[in-house]
Amino acid sequence: MMHKRIAGVAALGMAGVLALGGCATKKDNAASGASGGGSSDKVQIMVGGMSKVIYLPAALTQQLGYFKDQGLNVELVDTPAGVTAETALVANKAQGVVGFYDHTIDMQSKGKCLESVVQFANVPGEVEMVSKKDAASITSTKHLKGKKLGVTSQGSSTDFLTQYLTGKAGITGTQYTTVKAGADSTFIASMKSGGINAGMTTDPTVAQLTKTGEGKILLDMRTEAGTKDALGGLYPASSLYMSCDYVKQNPQTVQKLANAFVKTLKWIKANDASQIAAKMPTDYKGSDPSLYTKALTDSKGMFNDTGVIDEAGAKNALEVLGSFSPSVKPKKDTIDITKTYTTEFAKNAK
Repeated sequence: MMHKRIAGVAALGMAGVLALGGCATKKDNAASGASGGGSSDKVQIMVGGMSKVIYLPAALTQQLGYFKDQGLNVELVDTPAGVTAETALVANKAQGVVGFYDHTIDMQSKGKCLESVVQFANVPGEVEMVSKKDAASITSTKHLKGKKLGVTSQGSSTDFLTQYLTGKAGITGTQYTTVKAGADSTFIASMKSGGINAGMTTDPTVAQLTKTGEGKILLDMRTEAGTKDALGGLYPASSLYMSCDYVKQNPQTVQKLANAFVKTLKWIKANDASQIAAKMPTDYKGSDPSLYTKALTDSKGMFNDTGVIDEAGAKNALEVLGSFSPSVKPKKDTIDITKTYTTEFAKNAK
């Protein structure tokens, strides 16, 4: 599907996005994991936007020391979008990705085997926001026709979901303009400047836009009800996914990662937003810690506490992608959805 692509607005700078307290920061915005004495399992994990609440378990696991407890030396590398992280994984430049599950389906259609080994959430946690000046005229997805719609980047999960939602509303890919708006400060700048009329983003960006009044929520997929209404069922999203070959060759390391992440998911479930915020690096909270806590309050319910994918949701993700994706649609009936995830490690997590 050919979309007109225009560049997103340059970043204006937003506090609270990249640094991890207590960890060295690389020039490429990587946050180095604690190694611990005698740690032998070194793993590099790409994160498709470290500051996004949807990927909170990555940084939080580091902060809680759970990787170190498992004898793991984990390096979390921040990337601007999930598709960038996926590319690094396929090129064997990383061992894992914290990103959206739907990339495993997309890549199987292209002959690559990736699988979710820990599923953080069975809903996207994404919100379609409308700019303040367009809020009166855009009150449903059918009003997105002819508009400039922001996504993280072309080929990202926000792009996938935007294509599905517009198609469901009867809008073809040539009847709107896709804008690479990024996230955080770049997304906010695009909305303020009129670079986008609407766009898909996550907390804490949602909390910032709603507080200032610069954006209004059109669709909310941070809850099961909102997700089912928008997508016809659950839609497994943030996860740790890895190449199938790596999982087969390194089951002990994968199990340790699952142990650490599932322990974090249970910790999130057992603690409120203020307690979670207290564990996060100061830079994540920016100049308004209360706003960050609100973002966590609004989004923490998306996380499950088992790390196990909803299998019906996985099938629904295939249905969604199979309705529009040029790569998935023609191969939808031949894709083996059971090869895009495993529940073994999450169920065995100690």
